[in-house]
Amino acid sequence: MHYLAIADTDIGNVKLTNQDSVLIKHGETEKGEILLAVICDGMGGLEKGELASATVIRTFSKWFDEELPHELEKLDLQVIAGKWDFILKDLNLKISEYGQSQNVRMGTTFTGILFVEDKYIVVHVGDTRLYHLGSYLRQMTTDQTFIAREISKGTMTPEQAHTDKRRNMLLQCVGASAKIEPEIIMGTIESGAYMLCSDGFRHEISESEIYESLNPVNLVDRDAMHSNVKYLIEKVKARQEKDNISVILVKVN
Repeated sequence: MHYLAIADTDIGNVKLTNQDSVLIKHGETEKGEILLAVICDGMGGLEKGELASATVIRTFSKWFDEELPHELEKLDLQVIAGKWDFILKDLNLKISEYGQSQNVRMGTTFTGILFVEDKYIVVHVGDTRLYHLGSYLRQMTTDQTFIAREISKGTMTPEQAHTDKRRNMLLQCVGASAKIEPEIIMGTIESGAYMLCSDGFRHEISESEIYESLNPVNLVDRDAMHSNVKYLIEKVKARQEKDNISVILVKVN
C-alpha cells in the first residue's frame, strides 16, 4: 500500500480559538507503509477544548513513536484496539479530573484510523467522522449524538435533525463523560480515499458536494488534495458555519 495524506484546519467564522486538533503519522516498516490519522474536536470554556484535543493528539503521537514498533513485532489488531480503548478511557479520567480542578467542563471527540499491511483499525468517540470515498461516499463511523440516536429510533427524521438545536449534543466525549465505550471497527483496506472530518466541515455541505470535489479520481497529488479540501472549507465558511473546520484526507494507491 502507498498513501498520500494531507490535513487542513480552519478556525472558522466565529470562534476565537481553534479547538480542533489533527495528526498524521506516516512511516516505512518491514510490513510496508503504515499510517496513523487522528482528528479531535475539543469542547470547553476558554481554551480548555483546545487543551483537551491537543492532549489526546500528543498521547497518540507518542504511542505511534514508542509503542507501535513493538506491536509490529507480533501484529494483532485486536490487541491494538484494546490498548487504544484503554488509552482513551485513561484520558477520559485524567481530562475529567483536570477539568474539575479548574472548575470547567472540557473534553474532545476522537476518530482515529491506523493502516497497516492490508488492514485498518478505527476507534471512535463522539461526532467527528470517518468516510470512505470509492465509487460513492460512505460514512464508516456512527455519530454518538442525541440526534443520531433519535434518528435510529425513528423518532426524528434527518431533515428535522439538521435544524434541531440539540444536534451538537454528544452522548460520549473523552473527558466529559462519566464513562466511555469507544466504537471499534476493523476491516480490509479498500482503494480510493479515506476522510476524517470535524462536524464543522459537514454541517453546511451535502454528501454529493463532498464527493464531487473529493472523488478519488480528482486526488492526483497532494496539491490537488489540499486545493479541493480548501475549496470545500471556503464553501462551508461562506455558508456561515460557526464551528472550527478540519479535514484529514488519505488516498490509498
